[in-house]
Amino acid sequence: QVQVVESGGGLVQPGGSLTLTCLVSGRLVNINDFGWYRQPPGKQRELVASFNLVGIRNYADSVKGRATISRDNIKRTLTLQMNALTPEDTAMYYCYAKVVPSGAVSLRDFWGRGTQVTVSS
Repeated sequence: QVQVVESGGGLVQPGGSLTLTCLVSGRLVNINDFGWYRQPPGKQRELVASFNLVGIRNYADSVKGRATISRDNIKRTLTLQMNALTPEDTAMYYCYAKVVPSGAVSLRDFWGRGTQVTVSS
């Protein structure tokens, strides 16, 4: 069973920084796309950043220049660093991984339960 677990959320002051980490565990062949979404209160879930298997990073316009995404394929982790946070960054942040589970022949999406980030003074 593949599991995705996020960590690193919390309360941050405006202008501050945070680092979110996603860990994928379980029996799998590889992790293809890996990324972060967020869902602000009362709004739809939106892509924050993604990092595919060939190393292409994609960032939402709202975080470009403020966010850096990195992955460690050995540790199976995905890290999101963000700075210059504003209250508009307040959201539940979710990690997803497109994975080929062991014994499977196709990609499947796995999601974490999310970690809350609140930007407030």
